[in-house]
Amino acid sequence: MAYLPNIIFAVILLMGVGFFARNVQKLIRNIKLGQDVDASDNKSERWKNTINIALGQSKMVKRPVSGFLHVIVYVGFIIINIEVLEIIIDGLFGTHRIGQELLPTALYGFLIGSFEILAVLVLVSVTVFWIRRNVIKIKRFLSSEMKGWPKSDGNIILYFEVVLMGLFLIMNATDTVFQGANSGNVISQFIAPLFNGFSIEALHTVERIAWWLHIVGILTFLNYLYFSKHLHILLAFPNVYYGSVSPKGKFNNLDAVTAEVKLMMDPDADPFAAPPEGAEDEVPAKFGASDVMDLTKIQLLNAYTCTECGRCTSECPANLTGKKLSPRKIMMDTRDRLEEVGKNVDANNGEFKDDGKQLLGDYITNEELWACTTCNACVEACPVSINPLSIIMDMRRYLVMEQSAAPTELNTMMTNIENNGAPWPYNQMDRLNWKDE
Repeated sequence: MAYLPNIIFAVILLMGVGFFARNVQKLIRNIKLGQDVDASDNKSERWKNTINIALGQSKMVKRPVSGFLHVIVYVGFIIINIEVLEIIIDGLFGTHRIGQELLPTALYGFLIGSFEILAVLVLVSVTVFWIRRNVIKIKRFLSSEMKGWPKSDGNIILYFEVVLMGLFLIMNATDTVFQGANSGNVISQFIAPLFNGFSIEALHTVERIAWWLHIVGILTFLNYLYFSKHLHILLAFPNVYYGSVSPKGKFNNLDAVTAEVKLMMDPDADPFAAPPEGAEDEVPAKFGASDVMDLTKIQLLNAYTCTECGRCTSECPANLTGKKLSPRKIMMDTRDRLEEVGKNVDANNGEFKDDGKQLLGDYITNEELWACTTCNACVEACPVSINPLSIIMDMRRYLVMEQSAAPTELNTMMTNIENNGAPWPYNQMDRLNWKDE
C-alpha cells in the first residue's frame, strides 16, 4: 500500500496525457480536412518570424499595457511549469522535492524563488485582465460574437491561473522542509504565518492537498485548451511559422484564371485550340471557398489559433464605421464550423456526411464579406500572424466565380471593363472626351 499514491499519480498522469493526445489527434485530423498548400519557401524568414512574433511576443507589445501583462503571464506560466517536471518525478517515484536533493541549495532556492515572484506577478496581471474584461468592460470584449461561451471562456482561464498560482504558493508555504531551508521562499515565507496554528501533521496534509490539486489542475488545464481559445498557447508557434511571408498587398491568383486572361489578351491565340496536355488539371474543382473543406490547412490552423483578443476587429475600418464585418468573428465562425464538421466525421466513421450546411451563409453572410475593404489592417494587427482576409477573399471568389453573386455595383463595373475596357459606362471611342470639356 506504500506505493498506492504513486500508482494513483501514474494513472492520473496517463489519463491526462492520453486524453490530451487524443484531442491533439482530432485537432490534426480536422486541420487536414483543408486543402494542401505549399509553405516551404523562405524558411529563414519563417524561423525569424517564429522567434520574434511567437516566442518574443513582438506584435503583442505594440499595445504596451495589455502586451506587457500578457508577456508576464506567458513567461510566468511557462517558467513556473518547469516545476511540473519535479512534481512528476516526485509523484512517480515517491520522492519529495527531488530538485532540493540533487541541486545545490543556492541554485534550487534561486529557481523556486524566481517561480514565486513570477507567480505573484501572474496573479497581479490576471487580476488586471479580469478587471479590464468585467469592470472596465473594454469595448473589443463586448462585441456580439463575444457573448455566451467566448466570454465565459475568457474568464474561466483567468480563474484557472489564479487557482494554479495560489496552490503553488500555498504548497510552498506549508512545506516545512522547504521553509526550514529558508532558501527560495521569497514570497511563501509571508504566507506561512497564516498557518501558524497548524500542527506539523496538519501542515503536511494541507501541503499534500495543494500538491495534488496543483498537478491535477495543470492536467485539467492542459485538456481544457482544446475547447478554449487558449489553444493558441500551443498553436501560435506553427501558425506564425506557416504564416504568409508575401507582401501584405499581394493576393493569390489562380493559374487557370491567369492563363485564361492571357489567352484573351493574345490577339494571335486560337480560343478554340485544344488545351495543352495536363492543363485540365490546373482548373480547380471549385473556384474559391464556400465551406471549411475548401480552405487551406493553414487557414484552418489560423482558425484554431485565434486568441479572440479582438485586435483585428478594433483596427478594422469597416467595423469602425458600423459595418457588420468583424475579422475576429470570421475566424471564430470558421473554427466553429470546422468543429461541427469534425463531429460529423466522428459520427460517420471517418466520412463527412452532407449536413445541408456550410460556412458561407450558415455562419458568414455575404454582407460581412463585401464590407471588407481588403486593407490588411486585421492581418497587421494580429499578434500571432492570423490572416482573416485570405478567408474573406476566397469566399468572395466563390460568390463571384461560382454563383455570380457579386453586388450590383461590382457586376456593373466588371461588365463595363469587359465591354469598354474601363469601369465606366462609356465606349472606348468616348473615353478621352473629358479633355475637351
